Amino acid sequence: MMEARLDAAVTLPGEDISRVALTAEALGLLRKLWGQHGPLMFHQSGGCCDGSSPMCYPAGEFITAEADVLLGLFDIADGLEPQPLEFWMSREQFNYWSHTHLTVDVVQGRGSGFSVESPEGKRFLIRSKLMDWPG
Repeated sequence: MMEARLDAAVTLPGEDISRVALTAEALGLLRKLWGQHGPLMFHQSGGCCDGSSPMCYPAGEFITAEADVLLGLFDIADGLEPQPLEFWMSREQFNYWSHTHLTVDVVQGRGSGFSVESPEGKRFLIRSKLMDWPG
């Protein structure tokens, strides 16, 4: 039986609480996609339309820079090549969502053509919960 939720490893200095998690459904789809595409990564921008959805890419295909924040690292290996799945967010979006916990989930429907789950007839989405972060 799959875990109900997988929390990411903490990546922000001075923090000890995970900011992002995967539902069991998202984890299952990511393992399938990893088998098809190799190592993966997420990027959450603050754009409009599909740009406001978490986008999943083959690792390294979306170039991150100073304008992005690494919110967490997931170990989804379970027999796959051991490499962390990074979850990035644009710094501008992080400024708005800094007091939320994010959970990546999956729903039926097509998202962006740029995100690797699109051909599966599913799309990733963010479920957020307001948190009282320490500090």
